[in-house]
Amino acid sequence: MGKAFIVPAYLGSPQPERLAEYAGPVRTAIEANDGRFIVRCLSAHTYEDGLSERTIIGEFACVEQAMAAYESPAYQVTRELLGPANRDVSVNEQAD
Repeated sequence: MGKAFIVPAYLGSPQPERLAEYAGPVRTAIEANDGRFIVRCLSAHTYEDGLSERTIIGEFACVEQAMAAYESPAYQVTRELLGPANRDVSVNEQAD
């Protein structure tokens, strides 16, 4: 099995004050599940539709670990801090 990635896709920017409250606890929740962020920023440049939204990629050793991190009580609390952000979150396995 290869590495796995949690990839939230924001369909609109979260409220800045909520994002500030969310940033520290979400890092703690991801790291508590042996994950790390490899991307966590606004796009450096966009192509095609030109959507410039927050991009986040969290890396884990395997799919099960990524799913456990998302489903953990610590991560679920961070969702409440973020508030009504319009986003989709997927867990993806590394390609061969």
